[in-house]
Amino acid sequence: MLLHDTALLFRRYARQTLRSKFQMLFGALMPLLYLLFFGPLLTDMPLGSRGDSWQILVPGLLLQLSLFGASFSGFALILENSWGVVDRLRVTPASRLALLLGRLLRDAALFVFQSVLLVLAALVMGLRAPLAGILVGFAFVALLTCALASLSYALALKVPTPQAFGPMVNALAMPSMLLSGLMLPMALAPGWLDVLSHFMPFRYLVDAVRDAYVGEYATTTMLYGVLVAVGFAVLAVAVGTRVYRDAGT
Repeated sequence: MLLHDTALLFRRYARQTLRSKFQMLFGALMPLLYLLFFGPLLTDMPLGSRGDSWQILVPGLLLQLSLFGASFSGFALILENSWGVVDRLRVTPASRLALLLGRLLRDAALFVFQSVLLVLAALVMGLRAPLAGILVGFAFVALLTCALASLSYALALKVPTPQAFGPMVNALAMPSMLLSGLMLPMALAPGWLDVLSHFMPFRYLVDAVRDAYVGEYATTTMLYGVLVAVGFAVLAVAVGTRVYRDAGT
């Protein structure tokens, strides 16, 4: 029943997304601009990390795409909630977990698709990375998307106006980006900032993807990245499911 309901809802949301080609492509625009205009500036610069500038920048851009895209997923739920769509879905026999998972699978598919576009553009510009490493990067994008979108939907049910939702998400997303070393390795940062960044879970994800892009898979960094990504996703989905359930009471 759970799998059937999740698949049914995934198809519903996927059809909505496929009808909006602009939505499918626009999310990748900002990372593509960083790739085109920021990437060439890093060529031949000593970045204090393994791999060339593209193997350092592209993993960060992939997770940046997920960070900002998935964090704002709740905007759509706010609109649906105001239109009564969420209430009508709650009275169906579908489980609360399926209501959330259907959305999350659509979000994960969307951002992985945008990640593919980003990597293809990076390959044209000079990225060289093993196929296995690129696929590992997509897996991290999917996990991070599920985690952040779950929390975004939970927040959207608690903060029912876009005027309040947007600033709250921005206040969390911007420090996360700056302290995770998405754009540049934290090895370049002062010691105190490097230490502070270790309290930001996204740092472990981006470090793991950078290892994958240079063909290093059996590393402590990769282990930490996988544990943090899976643990964060499980915790976030549990929180999102509970908020979905409680919001209907």
